[in-house]
Amino acid sequence: MDRKNGYWDMKKELIFDFSNLTVEMVGEHGISDNLVNSLMDKAKAIDADMQKRRKTGELPFRDLPYADIKALTEYAEKARGRFENFVNVGIGGSALGAQALFMALCHPFHNELDSRPGNGMRMYFADNVDPDRLTGIFDVCDPHKTLYNVITKSGSTAETMGAFLLVKNILEKAVGSSWKNHIVITTDKEKGDLRDIADSENITSFVVPDGVGGRFSVLCPVGLLPAACAGIDITELLAGAAAMDKRLRSADVPDNPAYLYSIYQYLLDIKSGKNISVMMPYSSGLYGLADWFRQLWAESLGKKHDLDGNIVNTGPTPVKALGVTDQHSQVQLYVEGPYDKVFTILAVDKFENDCLMEPSYKDKSSLGYLGGRSMAELMEAERLGTIYALTKNKRPNMTITFPGITPGTVGQFLYAFEVSIVFSGGLYNVNPLDQPGVEAGKIAAFALMGRSGYEDKAAEIKDGLKGNDKYVK
Repeated sequence: MDRKNGYWDMKKELIFDFSNLTVEMVGEHGISDNLVNSLMDKAKAIDADMQKRRKTGELPFRDLPYADIKALTEYAEKARGRFENFVNVGIGGSALGAQALFMALCHPFHNELDSRPGNGMRMYFADNVDPDRLTGIFDVCDPHKTLYNVITKSGSTAETMGAFLLVKNILEKAVGSSWKNHIVITTDKEKGDLRDIADSENITSFVVPDGVGGRFSVLCPVGLLPAACAGIDITELLAGAAAMDKRLRSADVPDNPAYLYSIYQYLLDIKSGKNISVMMPYSSGLYGLADWFRQLWAESLGKKHDLDGNIVNTGPTPVKALGVTDQHSQVQLYVEGPYDKVFTILAVDKFENDCLMEPSYKDKSSLGYLGGRSMAELMEAERLGTIYALTKNKRPNMTITFPGITPGTVGQFLYAFEVSIVFSGGLYNVNPLDQPGVEAGKIAAFALMGRSGYEDKAAEIKDGLKGNDKYVK
């Protein structure tokens, strides 16, 4: 598969169906063609700006599908031959993309298999500082057989650096001076303490490209190294992303699915009060994409200030749900609750496996009709039923259909949504590439944990956290 030349089988493309977001289908809760058309001049201006910024290197994530990954794939091949376990030490964008790839493209019980496809390593994600969870990971991973991937772009993220200290101590006790051979580092090419450690200790490392933030990093070593070590075909993953890049670049603005997704979401938010965006995959494997989507949407659009410095406190709230599971926990609210939501349904045209329900108990009305049908058919019936219920009750919804869950289709999805969110930033007039609210939380963690230079901030925070005993029961 030639990702540089953009070869792609058209039958493998994602399909975006926006029908049920329109006034024709959901009445006054939908968006009219006239309203969409009224945004076209603005949309074309945003598109032109994005093209210009790409050429000047301001959107480096758009070049990731074409990066040279030879060194990474060679390292992963050797690692798969040497180690049984892979522990991903990172948080936020340093974990969510890799987790999404693992959930979508590996066996649902990958770690329990005696023989894993592609000789993939068992995968564990140390993506929280919860001491019970971290201890649990360390309990099941023999350090002699484990590779630890420490990821932080800044090289100073408190959660990641703290876990790194734990890992280093465990390895030193278990394997002594060879501890460095059990660690790989993914960080900035020049800056940060983790880069200094990698260079001074001669630890193998990979680079987070300049200008690629955590939530845009899944198609660089941040996401690709864990995926390759799990046995995922990352060449096909990037081929899918490259194919989507070609598709988006060749489409006129009104026919660009990434742009249209942004336009409908934006109009439903500001014109129709639909400020909650629910992503509901009808596939357990795609559930991690909904988690990844939540960070992408929340960090990119949830902003206090717009680009002109005005206080806007804007941004839709992303929510994840799982079909069919959450039909039995959330859909009651979605169908009959407030008209404040828009739904993105992820559908799968063909699952890798299916399960046939053999005929039995034909005289029982709750069982007889299921005989001879499959679980994939039941999943599809459940999905269509939910779409019907949402649409009948005037709840705007749209569907993205995966021909199958493959590295190529997942690569398409990831790339399309990264482009969409930057376009959405233009619509909302906010910077979709920064995260000042997150940075404030990082500074607070530095201060409260005693990092030098943050003493005044620590005092300020502690004073601000003083409660009133009157309300403590």
